[in-house]
Amino acid sequence: MKTLKEKFFKLLDKVIIVSIIAISISAFLLYKFQTAQKPIFAKVPEYHFYMVGQNSVDPFWKEIKMGAMEAAKYYNVALEFNAPKFNNIQEELKYLEIAIFSKVDGIITHVANNEEFVNLIEEAYKEGIPVITVENDAKDSKRQAFIGTNSFHLGEEAARLMAKATKGKANIAIIVSNDYQLDSVNQNLKINGFLDAIKNYPEMKVVRVYTSKLGTLSAEEITQSIISGKDKINAIYVTDSVDTIGTAQVVVDFNKVGEITVVGYGDTPDILRYIEKGVIYGTVMSDPYKIGYESIKAMVEFKKKNTVSTFVDIGVNVITKENVNEYFKRIQSLD
Repeated sequence: MKTLKEKFFKLLDKVIIVSIIAISISAFLLYKFQTAQKPIFAKVPEYHFYMVGQNSVDPFWKEIKMGAMEAAKYYNVALEFNAPKFNNIQEELKYLEIAIFSKVDGIITHVANNEEFVNLIEEAYKEGIPVITVENDAKDSKRQAFIGTNSFHLGEEAARLMAKATKGKANIAIIVSNDYQLDSVNQNLKINGFLDAIKNYPEMKVVRVYTSKLGTLSAEEITQSIISGKDKINAIYVTDSVDTIGTAQVVVDFNKVGEITVVGYGDTPDILRYIEKGVIYGTVMSDPYKIGYESIKAMVEFKKKNTVSTFVDIGVNVITKENVNEYFKRIQSLD
């Protein structure tokens, strides 16, 4: 039978072992916490940039923001991102004014086809604040660079996609948006790129070019007139995302899925669902994540070297039924 002394020492051993384990775990957790915090508090951000988006709910702009934030983290930049909830030029201009007044180190901004944007970029220039435009450009302004896609190349890729969808035989209508917020020069470049590329396909021709002036409703009306017309059009190329949705909906409503091939622009959830169901054959678009990332990279380069390429082409994404699930996942990751 164990004595009281033996029992005491045995209990003491257990207490010591438990204490050692507890201390070890605490030390390990403290170490992990400290090392996890190091990247956040390692050093003061080198620059303070301000980004103005077109809106905060469109997946396209959410991806631009994600790319910009990742680049800001990598380049040790403090980044503010502001955008109206829905497209609103006056709110965008207000954010630009705030950025200039705040005397940030650099401004990255969406621009509409509006003289007020050019004036504010001029004001930023006078204050010594460099400006980089993204998605849409303001070539006549004093911006330092444009980060986006060559619109002529977008048109070429759309034509190749149309050729693949129709096996090189098609009577085509083009619907181009006349939205005053869009850069009309880039819209025209999309058409010219498309026309240039189909020269390689003798049995493909553009029968008519339509201009959408009222967004989705107008695109629906145009598509109805195409379906009921006598031009025997069996393919439609649409140059912006809103009109792509309107066109697709009419093709469904008039039971023309499979008879009229649609190639459009964008990766909104509605567009992706239409691609998945075969209503839209495919779309072409800029790569929003790259736009965001490369815009920060370009601004850092300008701040360090006082020079940067005036145009950074981030290439074209082509979305079809084969890869549409990848884009669904990308959008889900933004929520």
